[in-house]
Amino acid sequence: MAFPSWEEPMNSSGISRRSLLGAAVGAFPFALPQRLESREAQRAAVGPLRITKVEAVRFNAERRVQGIAPNWTWVRLHTDSGLVGVGESYPGHEWHLGALKEMAGWILKRDATQIERLWQEVYYRISYRPVGGADLRMLTAINMAQWDILGKACGLPVYKLLGGRAQDKLRVYNTINGWPVYGMREPDDIEKITEFLLKRNIRAIKIYPYDRSPADPAARYGGTFITQAELKRCLGPIQRIRRVAGDEMEIALDLSSRWNLPCSLQIARSVEPYGIMYLEDPMLPDNLEAYAILARETSVPICISERLATRFRFREMFEARAVDVVMYDVTWCGGISEAKKISDMADTYKLPTSPHTGGGPLLWLASIHVATATTNFYIMESVFHLYNDLYPRFIENVPAPAEGYVTAPEEPGLGVQPREEAFRNGDAVVEPVASL
Repeated sequence: MAFPSWEEPMNSSGISRRSLLGAAVGAFPFALPQRLESREAQRAAVGPLRITKVEAVRFNAERRVQGIAPNWTWVRLHTDSGLVGVGESYPGHEWHLGALKEMAGWILKRDATQIERLWQEVYYRISYRPVGGADLRMLTAINMAQWDILGKACGLPVYKLLGGRAQDKLRVYNTINGWPVYGMREPDDIEKITEFLLKRNIRAIKIYPYDRSPADPAARYGGTFITQAELKRCLGPIQRIRRVAGDEMEIALDLSSRWNLPCSLQIARSVEPYGIMYLEDPMLPDNLEAYAILARETSVPICISERLATRFRFREMFEARAVDVVMYDVTWCGGISEAKKISDMADTYKLPTSPHTGGGPLLWLASIHVATATTNFYIMESVFHLYNDLYPRFIENVPAPAEGYVTAPEEPGLGVQPREEAFRNGDAVVEPVASL
């Protein structure tokens, strides 16, 4: 049996593709070489991009804005192409700097575009220690910086590298937690804050009535007991919001992981009549079976946890059926790579995701990119004081919610534009870590 040749297919006129191609090149002698040259340039632009220098950026803790200081650390990766990527974690600096110094030798000379490979190799090295400390947070910052470099090399925003725009815009809620809103604070000014947010079409708020109210039962008993009287008093801020906004304002409650299971059940049942958006981190996530019991025993959606790191721990949470709304922190969970994997894994369980963003400006930007590329996005945390008052002191182009939504920047990489003035006046100080 004769098989047709793939070498010289002929058309109906008896002319081969090779002949046609030769004629085309003859007619347009510069077209093909230019195209090949362009492709070569594109390939060269995206790697290998060798890491040649590692730096940390320390922020002046004395630079307080309405009592709030910058408490994050940046990591800058320089490459032999001249591109520089930046990542972040928090809180604090010294322990992060120590971990970064130890890890820097593992990443120098490496190709910054080999994001998955470098993450796996560094993760293996640090896995001899408990997961979730300063070393994992620096791996997170390195991962963010690598994505920033890749985006700049490709000329694309990170969300496009993650799969493109799954969300046109991201609905936000506003977290209080001691952060002021033009001087207004929880719990005294909760009605004014609610009205302020509604005027901006921000229709969801997160409050802390169990450790930021006059009752403060968490501090009194250490999370092991709560009286009926305290349960009722802690409903006060919820009731005040409902009187101002009715059902137009969604309410999330953060319990700061301070409670045991019996108290968490009592609190959850007490708020069931109020249509709570979700109950966040009532307990430490060190016993996921306890969370599974809580999720089964209350109608209030349970949201956890910014305190978990890597997809491996989140997998255990999903399998235990311990969560209704999945929360991760991009600068704690393992970076942009892990956040996207966690989101996609949550989607297989039909669970929505709600990123935690109460850190620095790069966390805010990275979270927006990840959420934009996520199909199971639920709602985004935002902090008015941070994006309005604090972040603009350090970066130029802070994404701010408009009419209750925030959108991803279109600049290449993370889209970070550092404010040079912060580096000139000492509010941000670059510290060399390692170089070739």
